[in-house]
Parts: sequence; structure tokens; C-alpha cells
Amino acid sequence: MRTEHFDGSTPSQTVGPYLAIGLPWPDGPDVVPPGTPGSVRIGGTVYDGAGAPVPDAMIETWQADPDGRFDHPDDPRGRHSGWRGFGRSATDPDGNWSVTTVLPGVLPDQAPHIDVSVFARGLLHRVVTRIYFPEDSAAHAEDPVLRSVPAARRHTLIADATDGGYRFDVRLQGEGETVFFDV
Repeated sequence: MRTEHFDGSTPSQTVGPYLAIGLPWPDGPDVVPPGTPGSVRIGGTVYDGAGAPVPDAMIETWQADPDGRFDHPDDPRGRHSGWRGFGRSATDPDGNWSVTTVLPGVLPDQAPHIDVSVFARGLLHRVVTRIYFPEDSAAHAEDPVLRSVPAARRHTLIADATDGGYRFDVRLQGEGETVFFDV
């Protein structure tokens, strides 16, 4: 009978770098079809702790429709049947990602936002953050999630307006690290 010695140094399984094998799909980065009235592009770059772009990350987005509703039977405002509200974008070799969507509506007691999950090499679990929009600054003061974040770090959750869309960079660690939530 053969026995093996276990010294405790077995590697952990991370969520990457094999994201490109089966997770992306052709419509993944299109939450709404191209050309949808009011559609915007939201994108940015994923950076690691050293400030280098992460070429093998995956961004998932989940959001309400423009009326603040989800295609979910538990939505108290009424189910929006047919609203996907979900996007998935792999980063390119330069760490860039993007989705095409429409801006989400106000949710009860929350400013318009998009929930974001980030999967990348070196992460044992996804990290979760939110994208808020600069034009909703009055609603930001009333959002309990945003208010729970120290004022000096809230800017890491607010996208920058660009021509025809928004930029939202994700910094996994280090200076300017994006705020992540324990969900």
C-alpha cells in the first residue's frame, strides 16, 4: 500500500485564468441590443495591485431596467418580463472591458447603480462592487450602501462620464483600490 505525504502546500484554485474557455458568449457584453434608444457604453480597465492591466479578467454586470425593475418574480414593483439586465465582458489583452446597456432606474431607497462582479486570476472568490453615475449625486446622499463607504473612498464607485458613455476602472488592490462589498 502506497501512502503519500501531505505537507499542506497544495495550491488553491483561483477563479482564473481559464475564463475564456466557456464563460463569454456573443451577446454577453450587450445588455441591450446595439442601437437601442438611450443605450450607453460603460467600460474601463481592470488593474492589479501593481497597477498593471489584467488581461484575463471577467466583468459581470447586473442591473435594473430604466424603471428600476428586474425580471424577477420577487420584484415588488412588478416583474419586467424579458429584461435581461445581465452582461458579461472578458478583458482584452490590455485589461479593457465594456458593456452596452441603458442606465438603470431608481430602486427603492437606492440611487441608480449597476452591480458588478469581478473574476480574475489570483482571486479565490469574485469581488463585488457597484457603479454609480455622476449625474445622480443628489440621490447618492440618500443611498445607504454608498453612505456606508468612507467619504474619501466613494469616488472609486462613481463612473466618469465620457463621450457617449461612462468609464469605470477597477483597481483590485493598492492605491485607489476600488471599494468591494462583502456579499
